[in-house]
Amino acid sequence: MKNNIYVVTILFFTLLVSACSTKEVYEPKVVGSDWQKYEKFTHNIIDTSANIALLEERKVLTKNGEINVTVDKNKHAISLTDKWVISASIDGNLTLTSIANPLKKKEFQLKRTIATASVSKNILAVLFANDEMALYDIKTKNILFKEQGGKALAVDARVVAPHFLNDLVIFSTLDGKVVVVNSKLKKRLRTTIVSSESAFNNIIYFSIADNKIVAVTGYKILALSQKEKRQKFEVRNVVYDDTLYINTKQGEVIALNSNLETQQKVKFPFAHFLGMISTNDKLYILEKEGYMIVLDKKTFDYSVHEVDLDEGLVFVGDNAFYLNDEKILVE
Repeated sequence: MKNNIYVVTILFFTLLVSACSTKEVYEPKVVGSDWQKYEKFTHNIIDTSANIALLEERKVLTKNGEINVTVDKNKHAISLTDKWVISASIDGNLTLTSIANPLKKKEFQLKRTIATASVSKNILAVLFANDEMALYDIKTKNILFKEQGGKALAVDARVVAPHFLNDLVIFSTLDGKVVVVNSKLKKRLRTTIVSSESAFNNIIYFSIADNKIVAVTGYKILALSQKEKRQKFEVRNVVYDDTLYINTKQGEVIALNSNLETQQKVKFPFAHFLGMISTNDKLYILEKEGYMIVLDKKTFDYSVHEVDLDEGLVFVGDNAFYLNDEKILVE
């Protein structure tokens, strides 16, 4: 019996090692000239969120580059919103730091781990790590609204901060819902489910354009106006201008219209996309094996170029990909 167990164990590990050693990666058939657009970036990225990153020397990196704001050693940079950098400790000590005057700060002792937060005028909107939603008056620090969300076993790091629209605050929850709250009435108006997976089901992208909400999890896309429309995709990255462009875990780049209908699609077998940047007429897509894919938005013609790519966190800016000691420009 012991010999049988030993044989089965050896066979299992042999198969495991074999599977790992034969893992397929993206290998383009045609590679153009090496990518030449770089700038010096003498920093290491130690943490990222949806729209902000933290550098090793505790400075803050935004979509437009580094800013002169320093985050305390015991805190994470969680969001950039309405001229404030928002940082928080694991036990819920939240700080608002003015971008214009970094010495100007506001402190909140919220006593629970914070997933993300945002600010508009005199309201602080907070999404806690247990999926609880809350609104606070910044001047008095009184709580204006509180409601518990659902359970979230594990989340994608790209947690979306609450979105303000006039008197409405729209929460993108950790359990895959869009919750609309009226800040004046202090009342939840609507809850819409985007997807219902057990893990990594949080909203990773949210926007409002042409009176339509677009919300994305790693499993589904929701377009919400008068009607709700959903499409299933295993999403890695999203950009949205007049068209919604997504990267999937299957190596696809897909263009969708406002009704979530596929307009164009191209597949890069086994590609693992690290990020995507949209310009006027091009998509720039960074691939894990060290490639930059440049794709024409209209024709979906593309070229592939080798890039210098080191291990570590990647932060996607408006016009550059930031890596440890490296800034890869797209234009």
